[in-house]
Amino acid sequence: MTQTINTNIASLNAQRNLNTSQASLSTSLQRLSSGLRINSAKDDAAGLAISERFTSQIRGDTQAARNANDGISLAQTAEGGLSTAGDLLQRIRELAVQSANGTNSDSDRKSIQNEVSSLAKELDRVANTTQFNGQNVLDGSLTSSQFQVGANANQTINIGVQSAKATDIGNNTLTSAFGGTAISEAVGGTANNVTANETLTFTSGTGTKTDIAVTTGDSAKKIAANVNAQSGTSGVTALATTSATLQGLVTGTDGSVQFQLRGDNSIEADANSTAVTISAKIKGGDLSSLAQAINAQSNTTGISASIKSNPTTGTKELALVNSSGADIQITNTNGASDDLLTAATMRGYDKPANGSVAAVLATTSAAIGGSGSSMTVGGHLDFSSDSGFSLSSTGTTAIVTAATGSDLQSVAKIDVSTVAGSNAALKTIDSALNAINSNRASLGAIQNRFASTISNLQTTTENLSASRSRIQDTDFAAETANLTRGQILQQAGTAMLAQANSLPNGVLSLLRG
Repeated sequence: MTQTINTNIASLNAQRNLNTSQASLSTSLQRLSSGLRINSAKDDAAGLAISERFTSQIRGDTQAARNANDGISLAQTAEGGLSTAGDLLQRIRELAVQSANGTNSDSDRKSIQNEVSSLAKELDRVANTTQFNGQNVLDGSLTSSQFQVGANANQTINIGVQSAKATDIGNNTLTSAFGGTAISEAVGGTANNVTANETLTFTSGTGTKTDIAVTTGDSAKKIAANVNAQSGTSGVTALATTSATLQGLVTGTDGSVQFQLRGDNSIEADANSTAVTISAKIKGGDLSSLAQAINAQSNTTGISASIKSNPTTGTKELALVNSSGADIQITNTNGASDDLLTAATMRGYDKPANGSVAAVLATTSAAIGGSGSSMTVGGHLDFSSDSGFSLSSTGTTAIVTAATGSDLQSVAKIDVSTVAGSNAALKTIDSALNAINSNRASLGAIQNRFASTISNLQTTTENLSASRSRIQDTDFAAETANLTRGQILQQAGTAMLAQANSLPNGVLSLLRG
């Protein structure tokens, strides 16, 4: 081996190895002091990129879990307000049931109505003041609140809460046509005004269409039954009631009436059924014997009779009602000379008053006619739903004359100062309670959904953290071994560098000779 002084290869080699061991020792010290295997991009460029992506996901999921908890808090706040609204509606319903009782006087019902009005105002106050973080949640303004429940864009859950104001909840109603050739008008013969097949189409607020077939001569009772059979799809229920009024029986002359009467005992209900015969004498304008004769057969016909005065002329009339909606059919069988039914007339369902709009009497029929002549009145249909809907028909006169939308009978409009108003209020309140309960159920479901989301986010965060740890964190067992190795190599390298630096001293012995 050549003996040189200017270039000490052994020293250079020792220096290089010492620098390497120093770098390794420095890396071990940094990893052990920080707890991280990757402290800069030079430690593991690919690992750093992967771990940073994991960090974004972990921190995003952690915040998303907090967002979901906020969603639960909002839903709980809204659900608590709805619980109060439900209690108020239950009390209003209780008062409506109380008011419908016959033992109450007008002043009693007025007092009950005062409490109902106060409760309706309180319902509005609850709806307008229930807030979460300054945001109203029950006044209908929270139609769609978005909660970010994921680390990435569009990972959201939407919450919408319907209004709980007294003016916004209740039942949506629609009635069949009045006047003209409507099904509820009187018509000569043994068939009602449904003179052709038609199809009723109910369209819900979500656009769902439900078709109901109506056949020539169908009674309101049958139509209502067909509508109710499809209520699970359409959300619409129907109530049929038949009202007929016999006019012209009080003429100032005594006489007799005898006729066959059909209601629930119709041919439609039973092809083998028979009509009941009603016979009575009318003296001095007293219709009570006729009313009693009809009521005596009400178990068979379902028809009840009562005496009332014509609102225009003041003349006594006989009102016939079938609460199931069956056609009321009269056939004169009286051949006596004092027959009063021959010249009498009949009208169908009177259009009731609506607010400031006065009641409108149904069209008066022609004279019923002598023995063998018949007159028929069909029923009137009231359609109801918890949500808005519309009704159209391929016919143009019997049921509806044109496509018609429902009207909201809200809790704010409830009037229990009459028995009829109390009964109507029950349906309105029941629909309002259904809306409140549906809202609460939706909020309960969304709370459970948020809870499941949080659980999933926590599990995901845990697994991602474990994955990031395997890439980024220091393995102390392995790194401690590397530290010990580096320390030994540092000491050995320093000693060997000293030895290598002394090697050129051997050249001096050659110079001494």
